[in-house]
Amino acid sequence: MAIYKLLLPKMGESVSEATLTNWLKQVGDQINEDDAVAEIATDKVDSEVPSPVSGRLKERLFEENQVVQVGDAIALIEVDGDDEEDAPETNHVAETISTEIPQPTDEELAEANSNIEEPIPGIAQVEQSKNHDTLHSEPMQHGIRFYSPLVRNIAQHEGISQAELDTIPGTGAEGRVTKEDVLKFIQQRSNTGQSQAAPVEYAKPAEETRSTVAAPASQTSNTQTASAQVVKASNGDEIIEMDRMRRLISDHMVISVKTSPHVFSVVEADVTGLVNWRNKVKDEYKKREGENITFTPLIIEAIAKAIKDFPMINVSVDGYNIIRKKNINIGMAAALPTGNLIVPVIKNVDQLSLSGISRSVNDLANRARGNKLKPDDTQGGTFTFTNIGAFGNILGMPIINQPQAAILAVGTIKKKPAVLETEQGDVIAIRHMMYLSMSYDHRVIDGALGGQFIRRVADYLENWDINRVV
Repeated sequence: MAIYKLLLPKMGESVSEATLTNWLKQVGDQINEDDAVAEIATDKVDSEVPSPVSGRLKERLFEENQVVQVGDAIALIEVDGDDEEDAPETNHVAETISTEIPQPTDEELAEANSNIEEPIPGIAQVEQSKNHDTLHSEPMQHGIRFYSPLVRNIAQHEGISQAELDTIPGTGAEGRVTKEDVLKFIQQRSNTGQSQAAPVEYAKPAEETRSTVAAPASQTSNTQTASAQVVKASNGDEIIEMDRMRRLISDHMVISVKTSPHVFSVVEADVTGLVNWRNKVKDEYKKREGENITFTPLIIEAIAKAIKDFPMINVSVDGYNIIRKKNINIGMAAALPTGNLIVPVIKNVDQLSLSGISRSVNDLANRARGNKLKPDDTQGGTFTFTNIGAFGNILGMPIINQPQAAILAVGTIKKKPAVLETEQGDVIAIRHMMYLSMSYDHRVIDGALGGQFIRRVADYLENWDINRVV
């Protein structure tokens, strides 16, 4: 019999590690080629590790919730064959090794065991843990924030308290805190000399600090009481524990509202020309490209054009600094079959043709529904678009996807009577109308800029070239 090492495959240029969250196969189980052996989670997406060979699972080399580096062997698979040369090639995903596996030393076992830690309580348990200055282990509760073992190890080594860790804005999927987020927090803390920080609180100018007045004791008491309030289920109520992704989304939304003062703008667009154009080209496009052209790429293209006109929309906030992004990377919110949400990103949208944007939209949407996204697919977004019209909604106020500064939503397209100005005078006609709404960070985007930007997006959609060739 030959033994193969099942390696953690490469998942993207920016991803060097993943947390092994669940074993799908037990020792002794028969494995067929392409069977999923384990589930892994990165700071961006969750995915599975398939086996490139058929055989029997001989040994699992990592425990659940341990961090695995790309290229590390996670399992040993026993395959048919007289020796290792008889086994098939596996394109660097599996590697032939000797059937004699050396036993780990005591020092190696101790080092491996040191990486297995209990999850750290998250935002929902800050009130209960405010008297603790350092990280400690408790059983994971539902509704808490997820931290990878690597993030926890860095925090523990650097003396970052639990309360501090819970205030670090996460740039990973659904607000997950990445290694880079923790290192950035450490650098900022070192620069300011502060032992604690909140995601939107930075050192204030001296005159501003002197004018600050403490909140009344009664107000502080009420705040503490509200945050510690316990909601109890009544008889007959069903208690549904959040899955891990829903916990991440929950925490990410709370952090975003606490981080950015949201302001909203809404416009209504007459997209009759856009609708008529799509109806005219969609059949020919599907015959040529083998896939549908939806309204999503058309709207994303208009957003990219408007961002080039108003580049200060394409920004992030770092303390009192504004980071204007060079690339226009637009994330599109996608609903998963589980009901959860994920935001894959189309990179450098302004450099793509309309057909290129459409192919990217369809590819990302299909892979999101099939749980096939790679970690890099959800990284680097600078602006987010969400289509709530797909669910029959006409208007919505989305929450900003941190660390971005704005998110735009479109409602369903409805036929409505509208007043048209003609050379012969005003007339009432049936038109295809759509609402666009945008939430933006009032720290860096004022009403004038936000209003002009969303109006420009609407203008691009209203003035669509009905003779355009795609």
